Amino acid sequence: MTVSTAIARLNAADPDFARHLDHLLSWESVSDDAVNQRVLDIIKAVRERGDAALVEFTQRFDGVDAKSIDDLILNRARLELALTRITPVQREALEKAANRVHIYHERQKQDSWQYTEADGTVLGQKVTPLDRAGLYVPGGKASYPSSVLMNAIPAKVAGVAEVVMVVPTPRGEVNELVLAAACIAGVDRVFTVGGAQAVAALAYGTESVPQVDKIVGPGNIYVATAKRHVFGQVGIDMIAGPSEILVVCDGQTDPDWIAMDLFSQAEHDEDAQAILVSPDAAFLDRVAASIDKLMPTMERADIIEKSINGRGALIQVRDMQQAMDVANRIAPEHLELSVADPQAWLPHIRHAGAIFMGRHTSEALGDYCAGPNHVLPTSGTARFSSPLGVYDFQKRSSIIFCSEQGASELGHTASVLARGESLTAHARSAEYRILTQEKGN
Repeated sequence: MTVSTAIARLNAADPDFARHLDHLLSWESVSDDAVNQRVLDIIKAVRERGDAALVEFTQRFDGVDAKSIDDLILNRARLELALTRITPVQREALEKAANRVHIYHERQKQDSWQYTEADGTVLGQKVTPLDRAGLYVPGGKASYPSSVLMNAIPAKVAGVAEVVMVVPTPRGEVNELVLAAACIAGVDRVFTVGGAQAVAALAYGTESVPQVDKIVGPGNIYVATAKRHVFGQVGIDMIAGPSEILVVCDGQTDPDWIAMDLFSQAEHDEDAQAILVSPDAAFLDRVAASIDKLMPTMERADIIEKSINGRGALIQVRDMQQAMDVANRIAPEHLELSVADPQAWLPHIRHAGAIFMGRHTSEALGDYCAGPNHVLPTSGTARFSSPLGVYDFQKRSSIIFCSEQGASELGHTASVLARGESLTAHARSAEYRILTQEKGN
């Protein structure tokens, strides 16, 4: 196989570096008018015709010969059967990964709390899990059993009573690993539907598909567009962009390791982004040579090549401090600190979805079995977003209980502020509860 890699080379010392970096990072998940209208039509059809629309769309888009919605439902027994159809090694890997993910997310659980003030007023917060969560899982060749674990397990740890999974099976192609992962993760119901129609079914419910409170999980442009449209009717996790990796290296890691770490994200799709930042120009040259050497050995070389050439970069910086500045500017989904003392540089990182510490911690470990969630903010949204976790499946309700004395004292403050906003009913509602002796003061 012949591949031609021409990864971009940038230097932070160049006067137009910021402009070039902005251009490199630019990416928008924009649905054209045709996609948008098609999604709206699908959502409308599912809302109006329910199960019948799901069957029709699954026949048309996925090539599945379904006669009724019953043909698109997998029961618990079918999930358990999948466990027997995968190899013992695969089952052991899934169970080990699931256990690690479960242990990590158990630490994220939040408890309700209250405190009592001197006058007897009680304030607090009640933490409650969602009733039902929907999990979208891509189907066919783009099947990710690891995503099933990462999305379903935090929901179960949070206490969500029912997790409903939708997964397309194009031309009837069932991925046994995905179903086995669903079994291990405790998924309660599975429907073999996908696309915008699956999102609409989860958001609004049909005769057979229950309405959920939140939809999580990745999908194609139709799924992402549908999630945008149903947000507000239900919660969503995020609108994810292409996969990203940023490696910051001091020049002492094996260049083949770094090249393969860049490939690990580039192989997702042509729009994925892989960037290396280092103060060592000679090391950047060695990594470029490793990229050329290893590229022909990759099964997904065509995809990797397009990703590396289109959105990848090798960036030279003045020193490690400037490397941290560039990392924070990029706010990557995955950040590898492939340096001698990653702990020393950790305080300098403000924006990253997940941080992989040291030369031996490849991003791939986080994708599958390290424990933390691999559903991460992309496209610079790590500036204000966090990884998926237990907290995404819990709600927080404020608790306010006022004693007679507390209501009286707070009534004075509320009255002044409410009248300042010309909301007289607010003021009088608070004033009714001011104790008589205080009203005369």
